[in-house]
Amino acid sequence: MRFAASDFLWLLLGLPLLPALFVAWRRRRLRLLQMFGDLPLLRRLSSEAGLERQIVRLTLLVLAALFLILALARPQWGAKAEQVIRRGVDVIVAVDTSPSMLAEDVKPNRLAQARAAVLQLLDLLRGDRIGLVAFSGAADVTCPLTLDYAAAGLFVDVLDTDLIPVRGTAIAEAIRVATAAFESSERRYKVLILITDGEDHEGDVEAAARAAASEGVVIHAVGIGSPSGEPIPLRNARGDVTGYKEDGEHRKVTTRLDETALAGIAAATGGRYFRSTPEGLELHRVYEEIARMDQRTLSGRLQTAFEERYQIPLAVAVLLLIAEAAIPDRRRERPAGEAAGEEAA
Repeated sequence: MRFAASDFLWLLLGLPLLPALFVAWRRRRLRLLQMFGDLPLLRRLSSEAGLERQIVRLTLLVLAALFLILALARPQWGAKAEQVIRRGVDVIVAVDTSPSMLAEDVKPNRLAQARAAVLQLLDLLRGDRIGLVAFSGAADVTCPLTLDYAAAGLFVDVLDTDLIPVRGTAIAEAIRVATAAFESSERRYKVLILITDGEDHEGDVEAAARAAASEGVVIHAVGIGSPSGEPIPLRNARGDVTGYKEDGEHRKVTTRLDETALAGIAAATGGRYFRSTPEGLELHRVYEEIARMDQRTLSGRLQTAFEERYQIPLAVAVLLLIAEAAIPDRRRERPAGEAAGEEAA
């Protein structure tokens, strides 16, 4: 036998409090009765149940509490083996970590919102493998495809503009690296989620998107930022803004969301484009697209399942409470005629 919620067993330590409280209550009551007069006389006049009956009721209550705690702890026995199969698709999220992602046209900045979007996606996925690619002027797989969402979340936390030392926005390279990371020759079950501002992309992005489509990869693009543009702040070690990024002619650099380019990349692979929102509504729409895709078996294993038996101690506790309630807390009054006959005798 095992307990699925064994933490509730700690409540058993509180059971001795019930008899202790009963003893304390009875002693206090006796002291109060003694203040009114002769204790034996008051007991004869009182219709209260005797001590023996009160002890029986207390015992029933303690036993009922015991079995209720056992029911809360969920006892289980009678194990059986079940085949657990996980089905889904392979999802790789490519996150732009270029300096333009530090722009603050979304709060607190584009990169922070991108990280939040990936974490929200992890909460939505059910049985799908996920991997991460970080890209700037180059691209690198930071987390291979895995079913361990907690581990993938740890890699999301380290996404930063210093992760890829090469400056730029190599979207084409990110698509190629992600396509190679799927590790499957099948031309389906593959989704690439591209999270970027889409600006200043390097390389032949259209050719990379077509190559990905030929491998069965569907790209959904999530654009972060605003089309109107935003300067890129420069911060010191304390996080204070010390200025803004400038070009070679000392003009302030403004970064803009390129929605046209991102929509074209998604359309080339049969995917869709979404603009990022603080609420993350676009991630729900992306997940809906993923859920509609054909799914394959990603893993299968035998799992031991135990039968729940909490109903047994729960039923015993209910019967004990019924029995306790059936014991009257007052002595039965004798008929007046019977009492008078006893006196005459």
